[in-house]
Amino acid sequence: MSILFSKTVLGLLTLQNHLVMAPMTRSRATDNIPNALMVEYYAQRATAGLIITEGTSPSPNGLGYPRIPGIFSHDQVAGWKAITDAVHAGGTKMFIQIMHCGRIVHSLNLPAGACVLAPSAVAAAGEMYTDAEGLKPHPVPRAMTEADIKTTIAEFVQAAKNAVTAGFDGIELHSANGYLLEQFIRPNTNQRTDAYGGSIENRARFVLEVAEAVMGAIGKDKVGIRLSPFGVFNDMPLYDAMEADYTYLAEQLNARGLVYVHLVDHSPMGAPPVPDAMKATFRKLFKRTLILSGGYDAERAESDLAADKCDLVAVGRPLLANPDLVDRWTAGAAVNAPDMDTFYTPGPKGYTDYPVLKK
Repeated sequence: MSILFSKTVLGLLTLQNHLVMAPMTRSRATDNIPNALMVEYYAQRATAGLIITEGTSPSPNGLGYPRIPGIFSHDQVAGWKAITDAVHAGGTKMFIQIMHCGRIVHSLNLPAGACVLAPSAVAAAGEMYTDAEGLKPHPVPRAMTEADIKTTIAEFVQAAKNAVTAGFDGIELHSANGYLLEQFIRPNTNQRTDAYGGSIENRARFVLEVAEAVMGAIGKDKVGIRLSPFGVFNDMPLYDAMEADYTYLAEQLNARGLVYVHLVDHSPMGAPPVPDAMKATFRKLFKRTLILSGGYDAERAESDLAADKCDLVAVGRPLLANPDLVDRWTAGAAVNAPDMDTFYTPGPKGYTDYPVLKK
């Protein structure tokens, strides 16, 4: 009997299986508004137990990449409502990943009046793609004032309320992959000397205040968080105290009662692996649902679930390229390979046109 394809629970929700569609930026939201093409894409994949959307900005300031969606305007809420309706019709639950890009941005991707904010005025190495002028260096961000911090927390809260209005079952706070929440946690991007910088207790303060405020607005059973300990994406180097820092986060997130922690391991894409001991620490300290992601196939997912290493398994690229992944894995059928050239391009090619098994 497969564990992976059996029913399970997440907080107050019943999921049709233990498979989660991981959040994947796909850059199809023209003018940052979810559209009919996105409805089709997510509805095609409504066989997973839980879908976590692509990173979605809570604010004009957070729109780092071209064509990523937001959840701060009326039109965006309406666009997402069509998507949640279609996904729920397939029996799948859906969380929106709220992603504020912070310093991982270029002003050419921001709407008029938006600004580049981060914990400290430290530019990220590397470049950002812009539709207007191609690749451009990351700018030096403006260091957030305490007023900026309060405003940004309020934006996360309003985004969470908007998500509930749009029909989502919950939200995932994106505190991974080098974006704003993780920028506060990591010492290379957080060089503050106030209550939000220095010790891990201070560097974690913003993330925990966001989590508390959002849970206060929509309920703790509707709030999860994604973390990337030992991740190096977006100019986030490894440092000596990382394991201790993330152990502290595991304890603090458990104390606050979030519905899940989603740990991502990017080693299949060339990043340093998350040590098994770090994953085991979260398994031990965080008492609610633990989601693991990173390079899973059906066999490894089944094995880790059977060994009680996690409660749910998230996959990205296999579901990107195989809308019918559950059918394929259940039947032991071959899978489509993802077309990396179309990951972030506008239009249906490489998005909604992957072939499915003939019934």
